[in-house]
Amino acid sequence: MVRSKWLLPLLFLCLLGRSSAQQAVITVDHGPNAEAQQSKHYVVLVSLDGFRYDYAKKYGAKHLLAIAAHGASVPEGMIPAYPSLTFPNHYTLVTGLYPEHHGIVANQFYDPERKEKYSYTNPKTSSDGSWYGGTPLWSLAEKQGMRSACFFWPGSEAEIAGERPTYYLHFDNKYPDDRRIDQVMAWLKLPAEQRPHFITLYYANVDHAGHEYGPDSPQTAEAVKHVDELMGTLEEDIKALHMPVDLIIVSDHGMEKIQGGWIDLDKYAPLDGLITVGDLLYAPTEAAANAAYQKLKAADAAFMVYRRANVPAELHFNSNPREGDPIIVARGPYAIRAQAPTDLEDKAPTVGNHGFDPYMMPNMKAVFYAEGPDIRPGVKLKPFENVNVFPLIVKILGLEAPPVDGSLGVLSGVLSEPAQP
Repeated sequence: MVRSKWLLPLLFLCLLGRSSAQQAVITVDHGPNAEAQQSKHYVVLVSLDGFRYDYAKKYGAKHLLAIAAHGASVPEGMIPAYPSLTFPNHYTLVTGLYPEHHGIVANQFYDPERKEKYSYTNPKTSSDGSWYGGTPLWSLAEKQGMRSACFFWPGSEAEIAGERPTYYLHFDNKYPDDRRIDQVMAWLKLPAEQRPHFITLYYANVDHAGHEYGPDSPQTAEAVKHVDELMGTLEEDIKALHMPVDLIIVSDHGMEKIQGGWIDLDKYAPLDGLITVGDLLYAPTEAAANAAYQKLKAADAAFMVYRRANVPAELHFNSNPREGDPIIVARGPYAIRAQAPTDLEDKAPTVGNHGFDPYMMPNMKAVFYAEGPDIRPGVKLKPFENVNVFPLIVKILGLEAPPVDGSLGVLSGVLSEPAQP
């Protein structure tokens, strides 16, 4: 791809925070910000993966607590979409759609129509935009002449709805944490015609610690304090710009300590002939689906089982074939899978995990903190579903968006100026 002359000044800035062993920012030539977009405000959306709703108070995250005090927050937690997993919820946050509507129904799943498996760890599928429905915020912005940038975010490496971010990177969890902030600041210091108005930033530290050591561990406490310091740095750096930038910090889900070992579904029902991915079950026929359902329903176990059409409405998980049928919903923090692996070493479940029903298990709830010129100070929100973050950001950026599952009305009280209907 040939880069136009207006992008040349960016080449130096995009090298900030990158050692010789680290990748450069990928730049897509969309041309400059449309003139009408250049005067609009900016949003930096940060994900702290696995940051449970109570971690800031539990572990004394002073910077996040300060943002909560003088910005907007939800003390009892933001409700993730079901399943409370990383890829489905990150993509829900930027599309305003429940997973069954945007199509990323789990980190790994099977598509009966495509007869293919999607995996978040396989670049062939995770970077293939044909798997993703909806229009993520970066694609929405680009379509309307507004530049965007993604320093990691599930889906950001794919061409979705015909667009990519103007600036993005391939995921590299070893990329130094502080230098990620350097790059965000470099983007915000670009000339107005090149400067992205919507920027994402991602950290997985807390999620990794929670999985490996559990939510109550010293290691998780340390990870919380580490990302809190990063957020303090980011906040101060943004303030020093004296620009209209709104900082929104979210997480995708919480974390819970797992009880017991693996629960294998094939101990309760023969799964021969079914395609399985984790605890998702894909029966080849209606008869096979019903037979598996009847056997699993009779089990006195740590899970509930539903035919897909009968999954409780509040889970919004009852209409997409990618969800499987029958559908298993854990009754508590249990590690459930279809069967033990036959070709790999069978390892014990991680100490901590997520993916559970957030209405049944409150520790699945996530965080939401926001501050900036468009955010009313001192707002304490009641728990709300994360599909409502998308309409809020759309409003701040002044974009036009298609109908989604979220509603601006839910978070309109966060805005410093009341939203017009």
